[in-house]
Amino acid sequence: MERRKFIQNTVLVSGGLILAPSLIAQNASEVKAKNKLTILHTNDTHSNIDPFPENHARYPGKGGVARRYEIIQKIRSEEENVLLLDAGDIFQGTPYFNKFGGILEMKLMTKLGYDVATMGNHDFDGGMDGFVKAQEFADFPFVCSNYEFGNTPIDGHTEDFKIIKKGGVKIGIFGLGVELKGLVPDDKYGETVYLDPIEVANDRAAKLKKKGCDLIICLSHLGYEYGSDKISDRVLAKKTSGIHLIIGGHTHTFLEKPTEELNMNGETVLVNQVGWAGVQLGRIDFEFDTHRFSRKDVLIVQ
Repeated sequence: MERRKFIQNTVLVSGGLILAPSLIAQNASEVKAKNKLTILHTNDTHSNIDPFPENHARYPGKGGVARRYEIIQKIRSEEENVLLLDAGDIFQGTPYFNKFGGILEMKLMTKLGYDVATMGNHDFDGGMDGFVKAQEFADFPFVCSNYEFGNTPIDGHTEDFKIIKKGGVKIGIFGLGVELKGLVPDDKYGETVYLDPIEVANDRAAKLKKKGCDLIICLSHLGYEYGSDKISDRVLAKKTSGIHLIIGGHTHTFLEKPTEELNMNGETVLVNQVGWAGVQLGRIDFEFDTHRFSRKDVLIVQ
């Protein structure tokens, strides 16, 4: 998919929600019929079920699953094709995880209607058996492309990638996780094999393109950037081809709008992350038709 120059648009304020600057891109798309796709996304929600208290120093009254549900339902009532994604670290951070072991989080994400998620390092905190037990309550798949779970209890409980069709748009989604060694206790991930994210990303993007996907999304828990050569979302974008959008997590980075990077072919890749704890909900709208590919980015502060 060819992409051209991006032009900054406007800042909108509506219903008390802050909408970040919109960006529009034009290109010649091979999609034959005009279709709009709305992508909503979260990352690093860390078992934050309730809003922060009103006297919280940084996020007074912000976040909360109930408020996120209301916003998502409102958007679904307005848009025909909505995709809801999560970039990992669903578990750990409040007593809800200690009490229910991730089951409550999975039930609530199912209620919210998540389509696909990937695993973060804290999603191993209950051990592999704990993840499998909680995942039984998730009515959505986990994509983990650079973890090989062949000799672990998680084997068969995740997918390499997922293809979803919304309207006339075919979306390919795969997931990348951070290296677990040194970050997660050995007994929590056992014989999980970590594969190079760049090699895996290039391979999966090529496969999804060959399968006719119009939009290729990477759900990443690698981290936004590190100021070094350590693999991150920004490094990944530069060293791969075929990916259109990287939805990231792990570093709890609040971005007002997606970062634009050029991939190995000189094409623009979008990299986005919306902080942590469910304080923000990311929204990116794509429109496809025979002559145009356009995008609007929206950051919703709950």
